[in-house]
Amino acid sequence: MIDPVSVQSMLGDARGRFDIDSLQECDSTSTLLLKRAAEGAPAGSVIVTDRQTAGRGSRGRGWLASPESSLTFSVLWRFDGGVGQLAGLSLAVGVAVVHALEAFGANGIMLKWPNDILYDNAKLGGILVELQSAPDSALAVVGIGLNLSMPESIGEAADFALPAAALDDIILPLPERHALFAQLLVELAHVFDRFSYGGFAVLRDQWQALNAWQNHPVRLLRNGLLEKEGVCRGADLDGALLVQTSAGVERCLSGDLSLRAR
Repeated sequence: MIDPVSVQSMLGDARGRFDIDSLQECDSTSTLLLKRAAEGAPAGSVIVTDRQTAGRGSRGRGWLASPESSLTFSVLWRFDGGVGQLAGLSLAVGVAVVHALEAFGANGIMLKWPNDILYDNAKLGGILVELQSAPDSALAVVGIGLNLSMPESIGEAADFALPAAALDDIILPLPERHALFAQLLVELAHVFDRFSYGGFAVLRDQWQALNAWQNHPVRLLRNGLLEKEGVCRGADLDGALLVQTSAGVERCLSGDLSLRAR
């Protein structure tokens, strides 16, 4: 299991900004953290687990996680203003994840709108951001899952839109989990601070540079059916996907849409 004391010692200037709870097993780190948020848990509360029994990914999909083959955790953060100020947060979190992996020498990590972490067009990890309103503020529970090595049960998930990738195919030797986890928290703190100041707009250029399908032909599906196709032009200042179609550049915000290469 992750040792919170060891992680705190690696956080540098972010030490003291996170309250880390390490669990051997839970249903979902995000579900549990949302419950704690309702009970008044402070910003910086973190739950990390070795095994999730009911992990959640985007659009209600499950997220496979097993001890030693993955790093799975959720972070609670509170922001001034309403939830409307948090548009594009999942994209900003992706930037933090890539920066953390690059600190260990990973090259070629890219992002796919709105919440996938890719390597060589395969899924290395995912991000799930859940928002709640509070008086004059909003809270976000950010769930992150990374494949450290290939889960043994990955082949059972026949409906995956992308093949799976693992960090041990990218970085050798594989980073020690405590050090990797600490670096992820450090980068998240930096991104949260910048996002609080200027929203996604201040991180947009960095996200654009990491957009796996920038200027590539794409399709947008809803419930498996083609809704539109065009060329991906990245993200707008509020995180909306920009797709150039025959009608011009269109903005796409719906979380129900699924982005695919064409």
